[in-house]
Amino acid sequence: MTTFDLKLARYQDAARIAAMSRLLVERGLEPSWPKDRVQWHLRNSDCLVLTARFRGDIAGFAIMQYGQEAAHLNLLAVDPRHRRRGLGRALLTWLEATASGAGTFVVRLETRASNLSAQAFYEALGYRETARVSGYYQGVEDAVQMAHDLRLETGTRREPRL
Repeated sequence: MTTFDLKLARYQDAARIAAMSRLLVERGLEPSWPKDRVQWHLRNSDCLVLTARFRGDIAGFAIMQYGQEAAHLNLLAVDPRHRRRGLGRALLTWLEATASGAGTFVVRLETRASNLSAQAFYEALGYRETARVSGYYQGVEDAVQMAHDLRLETGTRREPRL
């Protein structure tokens, strides 16, 4: 069984996260998550950048920004070699538990309208479509906005661990 370690990102991880974003999230678009933007989120006390590591290498990551009313999932990506192993779910569950532990119970996100697998992934975790935004991604592609009210969870959520 493959094991992954969830760890907060380090400052030196920013270049790898930016490269993964370009390849896995922003393909076909002008890059909007360069290293310095990831580093800003690493320094910002209202944000968490979480990595999933396999044998020391980053296999996936997620960036969440927390507010008083809602948290916003800015990015989530898993290397294709590590998909379908629960890694995306583990990253998101950890960040959701952190949000609810801080008293923020709504998580919002956007995903490409053409990314049906991402939409299905989020729906399976309790997210629901709230709107569609035409041309959201640099005028090239529409977005599906989704939200999850964590207070509607029926099961017990585990506390985040590092």
